[in-house]
Amino acid sequence: MKSLADITAIRDKMKNLIDTRESDEDTIRIVVGMATCGIAAGARPVLSEITAEIARRELHNVIVTQTGCIGICQYEPVVEVLVPGHEKVTYVNVTTDKVGRIISEHVIGGKPVAEFTYGRVAR
Repeated sequence: MKSLADITAIRDKMKNLIDTRESDEDTIRIVVGMATCGIAAGARPVLSEITAEIARRELHNVIVTQTGCIGICQYEPVVEVLVPGHEKVTYVNVTTDKVGRIISEHVIGGKPVAEFTYGRVAR
């Protein structure tokens, strides 16, 4: 940081990240399991990639939150997508490579990526 412009740029970047955590009734929620099991399985980089992808695509109707144990530790990292008016979709074994498809196909396109979901993997 060498100037006021540098500080302003950092503030604006962080404000955009924080804005992804504010909600209303039309907002899509993405919940990342961040208990010890999730973190050990790689949830932290997944959370970072989800937040970055939302910021890159300038999605303002999406919030990202963290939760504790979701209860299916063997399938961590676990990410839940909650679209108002639709059933919750639980994604399992999520990696940073899968995040782009989840955001583009499900969050933006409205069609869950079935091959990444709990129902497909657990059967």
